[in-house]
Amino acid sequence: MATCYRHPSRETGVACSNCGRPICPDCMTTTPVGMRCPECSKQGTRVMRMRDMAKVPRVTYALIAVNVIAFLTEQGQFTLFGSSIHGTVINEGVLYRAGIAEGHQYWRLISSAFLHENFIHIGFNMYLLYLLGMMLEPAIGSIRFFVIYFTALLAGSFGVVFATATPSLGASGAIFGLMGAAVVELRARRVSVMESGIGGLIVINLILSFSLANISVGAHIGGLIGGAVAGLAIRTADTRRVQLLGLIACLLLSAGCVFGAIAVAGASGAGIA
Repeated sequence: MATCYRHPSRETGVACSNCGRPICPDCMTTTPVGMRCPECSKQGTRVMRMRDMAKVPRVTYALIAVNVIAFLTEQGQFTLFGSSIHGTVINEGVLYRAGIAEGHQYWRLISSAFLHENFIHIGFNMYLLYLLGMMLEPAIGSIRFFVIYFTALLAGSFGVVFATATPSLGASGAIFGLMGAAVVELRARRVSVMESGIGGLIVINLILSFSLANISVGAHIGGLIGGAVAGLAIRTADTRRVQLLGLIACLLLSAGCVFGAIAVAGASGAGIA
């Protein structure tokens, strides 16, 4: 059993509803949002109103729109602002190790996450993005949601380059990252991961990742880890009231994924040569 952070000799099963530190009866302060430690009880409580929780998840909708538009440009001939695109979008955007190593086409680390193979592929990914976005974006805010998504996207791309030389595309790496971030957020709020449905969703998708053909396991695992680490960094920074450090940590993680992918691709290309 945990011990009170102010009185290590006292065991307790109660934790502060704000910072999560274990507290004994002498340290408990009753508030409308639960028991709080002496430090947190002196601070104002951020009230989350229902109308705030129900606000439109604009980033989620924007990401879905970008993915759908990118998918439409893949289908046959597509005219945009007078320019005709025919069969070049996937060729120029799909992620594969040689494109990074030999062509220095670093945009593929991002562009590949907005391309999909067919209607089933994009339909499944966008459905999961919608579900996770509706749950996570109102809870943590649009900026944090976008930062986590982008960090997980790059972590998934690093996983692709690290794990395989075959071409890869799809938003699943970033979506797995949202699952990882959701786990961090649920645990911080003391909500059961399995009862929420997120745990089962992760387990099912991991099983599919390893059992189905033509699935980029590297993207899924990389995205899941990247999203969880990004979510943990932001949650930790928020708890310690240094929110900017959480965003900086995600930026550094994203940069590390990019440089890591370039280094792995370069080393692989040198080995082949």
